[in-house]
Amino acid sequence: MPIKSKIRTIPDYPKKGIMFRDITTLIKDPVGFRLVVDSLTQRYIHSNYQFDTIVGIESRGFIIGAALSYALGKGFIPIRKKGKLPAEVESQEYALEYGTDRIEIHKDALKKGDRVILVDDLLATGGTALAAAALIEKIGGVVVEMAFIVDLPEVGGRKKLLDKGYKIFCLTEFEGE
Repeated sequence: MPIKSKIRTIPDYPKKGIMFRDITTLIKDPVGFRLVVDSLTQRYIHSNYQFDTIVGIESRGFIIGAALSYALGKGFIPIRKKGKLPAEVESQEYALEYGTDRIEIHKDALKKGDRVILVDDLLATGGTALAAAALIEKIGGVVVEMAFIVDLPEVGGRKKLLDKGYKIFCLTEFEGE
């Protein structure tokens, strides 16, 4: 069962011309959810990547990141939207299609030199992933790789991340579909 076949496409959401890739249909399916977590687990168990923890971006990155952390026996660190974390935070602004937003991480979430796998559901423009990587680096962490379920290559995020020197892994992609 290919992962891609379990992802629902919603045309014209959140606005006309956008083909929204909805992973809720993938993760509600027990076989699909297990396939995602098992595929990522196998990648990191059988790789030469040395890393200390998993960092997930709110909110769907929490679902995959927490399951992956459990499967790998690693800790999990959340990157949250502004105002959601209770202790002292580092924050990073990033561009949205119309305006800006801000994400945050606890300042004490990582020790200097901690190596992380950054996880989110979808790679589109790369803005959120770049902001998350900047946060990790501000508090002393190193992004070993960024892992996504879906890549939308025509939107350009993969190229932006690769141009900045980040390693990217995606389970599937929707190109021009």
